[in-house]
Amino acid sequence: MPELLYLPDGGDLAPTTRPEQQLLPGPWGPSPGRCPADMVDVRGQFCIDRYEAALVDAAKGREISPYYPATRRSTRGLYDRWRRDAPQSATGAGRTLSVPEPPGWQLIEDFAPRASARADVVPNGYLSGVIADQACRNAGKRLCKLEEWVTACRGETNRKFPYGDVYEPGRCNVFREAHPAAVLHADPSTNHLDPRLNLVRADGGPLLRRTGATPNCRSAWGSDGVYDMVGNLDEWVDDEHGMFAGGFFSRGTKEGCDARISAHPREYFDYSLGARCCK
Repeated sequence: MPELLYLPDGGDLAPTTRPEQQLLPGPWGPSPGRCPADMVDVRGQFCIDRYEAALVDAAKGREISPYYPATRRSTRGLYDRWRRDAPQSATGAGRTLSVPEPPGWQLIEDFAPRASARADVVPNGYLSGVIADQACRNAGKRLCKLEEWVTACRGETNRKFPYGDVYEPGRCNVFREAHPAAVLHADPSTNHLDPRLNLVRADGGPLLRRTGATPNCRSAWGSDGVYDMVGNLDEWVDDEHGMFAGGFFSRGTKEGCDARISAHPREYFDYSLGARCCK
C-alpha cells in the first residue's frame, strides 16, 4: 500500500504518489453553439460547466440551501442538531454564529437535486459523489471524467494552474489563512457537517466565495473560461471508488489542477465537497 499523507484540512488521507496524468489529445477547437449557454466548449471534445454547481429541486426549480446536504433527512437532522449544539461550541465564534435557516420545504419534503451553473451564487457544499452524480444527470449532464476535468482546468495553454505554471498565493481561493472548523470548534479535524462552516469569514471576506468571484483563477478557453476549478470547493469526478479534485478554500495544497483526493468512497460528504458537470 502507498504511504498515506495527512492533509491540513483535518480528515483527508491521500496517496503520496499519483499515477501519471493523462490529458485529452487533439488540437481541434470549439464548435460555435455546440455547448449549452451555461457550459464552456473544451477543444470541441466536451462541454463543462462554467461555474461550480448550485442545486435546485428537479421538480419545481426551488433553490436548495448550499449549507446542508441535498436530502430532506440529512437537512432535518443537521438543522436540529446544530440549533441544539451550536451554543456549546468550543470558541466564541462558534457560540455566536447562527445556524443558517434552510427553506421550509427542504425540511419536510423529499426531493431530487438538479445541478445548475450560475454566476454570483453560493455553490452547494455537503455533496456526496452519489448526490453529485444524481444532480448532474437530472440536468441532462454527467460528472466529468478525471482527464476531462484536468484538461479543462489547465486551459488551452495546458498549464499546471489556471493562470500559469507556478503557484501564486491568492490567485485562486485555496490555501486560505483560516480553517472554518478551527474558527468554530478550535479543531480543524472535527464537526465537518456543521452547516455554519461555509459561512465563516476571514480577513473581511468569506472563506467560500460566490461563483465567479475569483476571476484571476479562470481557466481560459478562447474568449470563454471556466471558474474556480482550483479552490473554493473540491469537486467530485466520475470514479467508481470515489475521487474529488481541485482543492477547497482551506486545503493546504499547491498542486493546482493536479490536486485530488481518493481516500473517501462516493457516499462520503462534508462541507468542502461540491460538483461540476460535463456533457
